[in-house]
Amino acid sequence: MSKNVIELIRVSTEGQAAADRASIPAQRTVNRRTCAQYGLQIVKSIEIADVSGVSVLLAPEIQDLLRLMQSPDIEGVVTREFSRLMRPENYSDYALLQAFADTDTLLFLPEGPIDFGTKSGRLMGTIRAAIAGLERTEILERSWAAKEEKRRRGALAQSHVVLPYGVGYSEEDGFFYKSEALRVRDAFNEVLKGNHNYRRLSQSLGVTPRGCHLILRNSIYTGWRVIDKRRDPSGSGRYPSKNGRQSDRRKIARRPEEVIRIKVISQPLISEADFQAVQQIMDQKQVRHWRCQPNVQHRFTYNGFLTCACCGAVVHTAWARGDYYACSGRRVKHTCKTKYMGRQKLECILDDLFARRLSDPEFIGRCVESWRTITCEQDSEEHAKCLRQDAKTLQQKRQRVIDLFVEGVITAVDRDRRLATIDQDLEISRNFADRGPGTEMSVDTVVKAFSPLHEWEFWSRDEKRAVLSSLAPQIVVADYEVKSLGLNSAVFSNESTHMDRDS
Repeated sequence: MSKNVIELIRVSTEGQAAADRASIPAQRTVNRRTCAQYGLQIVKSIEIADVSGVSVLLAPEIQDLLRLMQSPDIEGVVTREFSRLMRPENYSDYALLQAFADTDTLLFLPEGPIDFGTKSGRLMGTIRAAIAGLERTEILERSWAAKEEKRRRGALAQSHVVLPYGVGYSEEDGFFYKSEALRVRDAFNEVLKGNHNYRRLSQSLGVTPRGCHLILRNSIYTGWRVIDKRRDPSGSGRYPSKNGRQSDRRKIARRPEEVIRIKVISQPLISEADFQAVQQIMDQKQVRHWRCQPNVQHRFTYNGFLTCACCGAVVHTAWARGDYYACSGRRVKHTCKTKYMGRQKLECILDDLFARRLSDPEFIGRCVESWRTITCEQDSEEHAKCLRQDAKTLQQKRQRVIDLFVEGVITAVDRDRRLATIDQDLEISRNFADRGPGTEMSVDTVVKAFSPLHEWEFWSRDEKRAVLSSLAPQIVVADYEVKSLGLNSAVFSNESTHMDRDS
């Protein structure tokens, strides 16, 4: 009788999944051979592309795999090699192996199956995972060393997408200036003439103001390539990625001995004297910026937390013979018809909202009861459904363990150990069922948490900003009318609290 298994195919990059590449067909061929060797039947094939071995737990395909493994009809997962399953970078990555042990799922490889529920399986599985992770580290180190050597020789070690504005590269000629580089020279000349506005300079270059700033800071236009940063190789250096897909790493400063400075273009676009003069101008411009002045008084309290109730755009601060809050839809895009709101008048209204309403026990009680009603209606049915499914799955696992013992596949010791774990999970499931969906929030707790807001009007701006940053409110307002107030979901539980007009 054939065993039902799930086929797992994974490639690390989108390029490896292209039609002209043989990685996925090769994995599929090896998996079919493994199935024929061990009498397996593939009931579902999962293909993952652009996911590194260190991020597999974040991929929705792997989450689907873990859910399918809970079915008693699935007895294993087949893949070409262990590294297709994972290449652990952190100890938390080994949780994937625990999922195999908990569901009694075997991992079928060409050289044989691994049962993570047995002592030998746990040992071999952990060793194979460690080796896969070590292989990845060695691959990255060799790749980094080769790229560093190319950088020190003055060559381009990456793709052309990293080239600066107006700079090209070829294997024959090395780095060179393209025709667009003439605009860069004009931008440097404009700065030397007294035009220090990044927005106007960026328009001539066709880039953003921030991009213009970076261009003027790049020494490549003097002929020198300076590399003073590198990607963070540690596990914490990876940017969070969506669905576990490949992502970049944060840049960190190189140590002084690692900084690379090499002449790559003999005829510079900008003289060294002009470049240094522009750097001094930019340094002074940054130092004199109003945000960097220690004696600047920040007057607005709620900037960054306001949204227009009419068009949904962000509400900016503005100076028009006085301090105002203004919808960016009107001020920038000229599409919104809302009025400018005076800072003092609007902030008095918002201060009263925080001081009076959010510290009123009766008002908070109505909000909590409303939240409980909505939450219970949404969660109770889903909660019961999940508990029924969990109990059914655990009962099936329990019967499967008993069947394995009757067939002589496992010993009495293994049977008792597995049944003890399953019975413990069943007891936890029953406790959750008796407890019901989580509605533990009490009015007294919320009132106590918000009670300090009674003196909100007497707080300093910095104290108010600190609390606002914690609450992360989304205040929807237009023409001095507060339409709603959404607070950080952590304040109440798993939902934001929205209040009615004039709340």
